[in-house]
Amino acid sequence: MKRKNDREQNSLFRYALLIIVFCFQIQIVTAQTVAKVGTSAASFLKIGVGGRALGMGEAYTTCVNDITSIFWNPAGLASIQNTQVLLNHYDYIADVNYEYGAVAMAMPNIGTIGAHISFLGMPDIERTTVSEPDGTGEMVGASSMTAGISYARFLTDRFSIGATVKMIQEQIWHCSATGYAMDIGVLYRTFFKNIKIGMSISNFGSSLQLEGRDLLIQHDIDEQSDGNNANINGYLATDKYTIPILFRVGISSNLSKDFLGLKNNDFIVSIDAVHPNDNYEYVNAGLEYQFRQLLAFRVGRRQMFLKDREGGFSLGFGLHLNFNSYDFFLDYAAVDFGRLDYLNKYSLILSF
Repeated sequence: MKRKNDREQNSLFRYALLIIVFCFQIQIVTAQTVAKVGTSAASFLKIGVGGRALGMGEAYTTCVNDITSIFWNPAGLASIQNTQVLLNHYDYIADVNYEYGAVAMAMPNIGTIGAHISFLGMPDIERTTVSEPDGTGEMVGASSMTAGISYARFLTDRFSIGATVKMIQEQIWHCSATGYAMDIGVLYRTFFKNIKIGMSISNFGSSLQLEGRDLLIQHDIDEQSDGNNANINGYLATDKYTIPILFRVGISSNLSKDFLGLKNNDFIVSIDAVHPNDNYEYVNAGLEYQFRQLLAFRVGRRQMFLKDREGGFSLGFGLHLNFNSYDFFLDYAAVDFGRLDYLNKYSLILSF
């Protein structure tokens, strides 16, 4: 029976490697010669969540083992053994606020299910026109949001798979664009020193197109003719824009347990290769040191080898507190955005 299980796990390992190699070949064939920066809608979908992941330079595809897996790699949700709640708040660039909340629950013999909602908003600004450059007195707002559900489970004790289905909406003044997308991920813990390999594809879905009453105009079909109606209703047609698809492949290992033989300490090294559809490829790398699973220190470097990147370094720490049957994971990260300075990011995970 043991030999049969070993053969099945070896087969799954080969299949996982084939999937990753195949995806790498696709990326080589479709390698971009143009960066396409700024050509996608709903760019807020690329804002990472979780202080731990951000402190490790977003090299988190294979480190996923908590509720933040919903964002980075839904296959990691399968590692959750109880119920977790995530609260995430950022004071983002240029007075923009970003909120992210999620909940996940482990269901024996079924898998793990989860749900999330995120919101990116800004303070209202006064509308100006060519004829009234000082303002019309009318306030204009803009926001973006997404909500979705996730599911993950172990196929074997080493191989997990997960997926997320979500709705995306962007709004400015009286116009909005709505679309749907999904994330898919796999995670495999190998037989050699428990090294983890994994991959995920995020935001694979429909394009977004703005629609609404702000696009309604009054138009004279033929200005050269007399007596015709000069106020024919018409709509301006906006272009469709793809959403930011991210393909991630990663590898990680706990050097303390599997290579150094240290106890009560964890030293995790992680590397991700990322291929976006609206930029060039880049690499993220991160390190984490944990002492007795109580206190953690992190450092990372994101978007390595990416042309014209802003910043890249990140630092962070985490604190694990236990009260009765409740576990609190408080994580902080300081992320360098170059000319936009460092941003402070916090997250809180409640596990019970």
